Amino acid sequence: MTETENLTRAAAAETITDGPGSVITLLTDTAELTCNTASFEVGAAGAPVHFHTKATEFFHVTDGLLDVLVGDEIHTLGKGDFLSVPAGVKHAFAPAAGRTAEVFVGFTPGMARFDYYRLLGRVRAGEAGVRDIIDSGPVYDNHYAESEAWAGRPRNAEA
Repeated sequence: MTETENLTRAAAAETITDGPGSVITLLTDTAELTCNTASFEVGAAGAPVHFHTKATEFFHVTDGLLDVLVGDEIHTLGKGDFLSVPAGVKHAFAPAAGRTAEVFVGFTPGMARFDYYRLLGRVRAGEAGVRDIIDSGPVYDNHYAESEAWAGRPRNAEA
């Protein structure tokens, strides 16, 4: 392997359960690029409305349907769809109502974000609290916001 190469084998990749029906698989976390996959079961909450001041976040759906808020508009992405959200734009994502989703997620530039995902896992396990997530915002460039469009979106197949 060369100095510039970054290899993560599937069998060695760290996985984190950050909420009911949600698993994050950590792939790479360098100054240039942070990447993971996210697997969402039907009804998983996904990521709340937030924005990043320094990084573009991008999504490539590898299976299922994913709702993504960008600004005040919700896009439903299907298998093979790609979307990038520039720094400063509020966004959120979760599986579409009644659906599952498998997503490749990345950030550029990267910024040692894996510890943020680990914090989410500790909150899920009862070892940390929501206040810890809020307080970590400046460290991981994750800033929470509000969205009427996202709050009002259908979350189950009957809606």
